[in-house]
Amino acid sequence: MSINIYNSLNIALYDQVIRLWLETGITSPVRADSYEAIEHSLQNTGTLITAECDNEVIGALWVNHDFRRLYIHHMAVSPAKQNSGIGRSLLQEALKIAKATGYQAKLEVHRDNPAARHLYADMGFTDLDGYITMIKREL
Repeated sequence: MSINIYNSLNIALYDQVIRLWLETGITSPVRADSYEAIEHSLQNTGTLITAECDNEVIGALWVNHDFRRLYIHHMAVSPAKQNSGIGRSLLQEALKIAKATGYQAKLEVHRDNPAARHLYADMGFTDLDGYITMIKREL
């Protein structure tokens, strides 16, 4: 397995990543994770981190920042490869970026995902007391 860092996207990579995100329920049409949106992020402050085995994406996450916080998005590991340290390896790479930039690392996790919450807590993340997440998808 290799961990790879991308600051640009091609359609073959996008197809593999979006397939993983769909397989794990990380994305859906309402989330608007189009090729163009992700490429725009990567051209600006974004980075795509993948775990690959035999040229196949088996894990991925996407980060971007606002010059004070590094936001970790869409962390997913293929169900067949979960609980094998891939998620931890991906998160460690994201935290290296946060440390190098001096930014705080921030992520969202669904309350019904105890495995991810356990990993994040084990790696030093804590709940942001007093906050809830809100979004306006249609403008």
